[in-house]
Order: sequence, then structure tokens, then C-alpha cells
Amino acid sequence: MARVRYIGAEPVTVPELGDRTVQPDEIVEVPDQRFEGYVCQPAAWEGIEEPKDDKPSAKKSTPAAKAPAVKEER
Repeated sequence: MARVRYIGAEPVTVPELGDRTVQPDEIVEVPDQRFEGYVCQPAAWEGIEEPKDDKPSAKKSTPAAKAPAVKEER
């Protein structure tokens, strides 16, 4: 779960959080996949803890083979 801070001036009810009332300056946990939906509203929400990257980074185990140079014969 990611975490965001509500920075609005008045308490707000957030249906996505089970109709929870969030107070100004309160930090709440939100689903990772919804983090961007909060922080894209910078007048109301501030990102505190970004979603964890659950996917391991894809690393190549072998270097890419170079194509052999081809000489044109004329």
C-alpha cells in the first residue's frame, strides 16, 4: 500500500476508502494502483510513500550478439 497526505483545508469523505473521513494533514494508505489518482491532485494530496515495485527488474543474462559485418562485393 502507498501512502498520501491530505493537504486540503476541510475534512473530506473518500468513498474509495470505505467512506472514510480524512482530516487535513492526515496520512492515509491507498491501494498501490490508485496512488497516481491521488497525487495527480496536488491541491489536495501529497505523495508520502510511493507504491513498492513488486516486479523484479528484467536483466539480460547474456549480452546481445553482434551481427557479423557483411562486405559488399562489386
